[in-house]
Amino acid sequence: MVPGTFYHIYNHANGSENLFRVDENFRFFLQQWNKFIEPVAEMYAYCLMPNHIHVLIKTKNEKELSNLTGFRNLSGLNDTKKLISQHFSNLFNSYTKAYNKMYERRGSLWNRPFKAKEITSDSYLTNVIFYIHHNPVHHGFTRRIEDWPHNSYPVLLADKTTKLRRKAIIEWFGNKEEMVRFHQQTLMDLNELEIKFT
Repeated sequence: MVPGTFYHIYNHANGSENLFRVDENFRFFLQQWNKFIEPVAEMYAYCLMPNHIHVLIKTKNEKELSNLTGFRNLSGLNDTKKLISQHFSNLFNSYTKAYNKMYERRGSLWNRPFKAKEITSDSYLTNVIFYIHHNPVHHGFTRRIEDWPHNSYPVLLADKTTKLRRKAIIEWFGNKEEMVRFHQQTLMDLNELEIKFT
């Protein structure tokens, strides 16, 4: 991953396992996200499903990264790429260790490596936001996106303080009313969006 770039991050549990069994698991994952990822990337949208995750991020620019502890004395972009990816690796490893301890299990929890798909156009960015927020409906966990508590759509509608880049997402659609209108349109077939998984 390169600095100052939007990415669609996604990962899945190994086999038929779940990543999240109870609300505390979801809460703890977001806590660990803030610890490991917030220093290197901004979160714009997310959806945590029982067995997989989708997150829209923008990596911080090189100047911001160079001011972070652990990013000092870097010589070249390749080191920056590796260190951003390492933060994600640390997140998934940290969550796995805590999950394994809680449920007395062993071994890997996540598919490896995680996927980071670069966002290459405005339409792709818009489609990814729609895709992420509609994932619980698509998979039959809820009938309305605002009813799934583990995604960013309800956070966008609320006024509570958040590290989510709420203002930027709302402004992407023009205003909150337009954002809601876009999300409430007839559900597109998510498989027909410009979302390509590789």
